[in-house]
Amino acid sequence: MDNRNLRGLTMATVNPVLIKGTSLSYTTSVTSAGMINGKWVTALTAQTNAAVPTTDAVTGLAFPSLTDNQATVIVVGQNAAGEIKAAQGSIESTAVGVTTTAGAFIVAPQFPTLPANFIVFGYMLARTAPSAADWKFGTDTWAATGVTTTQFVPCAVLPMRPQTT
Repeated sequence: MDNRNLRGLTMATVNPVLIKGTSLSYTTSVTSAGMINGKWVTALTAQTNAAVPTTDAVTGLAFPSLTDNQATVIVVGQNAAGEIKAAQGSIESTAVGVTTTAGAFIVAPQFPTLPANFIVFGYMLARTAPSAADWKFGTDTWAATGVTTTQFVPCAVLPMRPQTT
């Protein structure tokens, strides 16, 4: 085997089973493990209803809001120090929904360019309906009226594009 292909690998080596917790939180049921550029990261022990990040790991700013009939993707992972982080992808228009029901994807949102100090645990998709108030990851509840969020899709590395179905 040619070990040169494994140099500089960045990936999670354990699925921490990331799920939405209550309101503005997440839960993991397994201690994380992974590597960033071939170096092991500090493990993040299992979390129960821990607060989601309120700032984007890419920009360092609060996450941008979704307005009516929009969709985005949120990638959640950790840095080398074992801190949970999240990054928001592009915001795309959706088909116009019906009152509190979010419309279908027209174009799937694109993943963000992640910082070098980041391993992925999973991602989620969020969409807003015509009647939804502005929605912001890390600030507004999962169950806000007119907002549809998926459970986290677990992954060791990101797929080529978010899977919308």
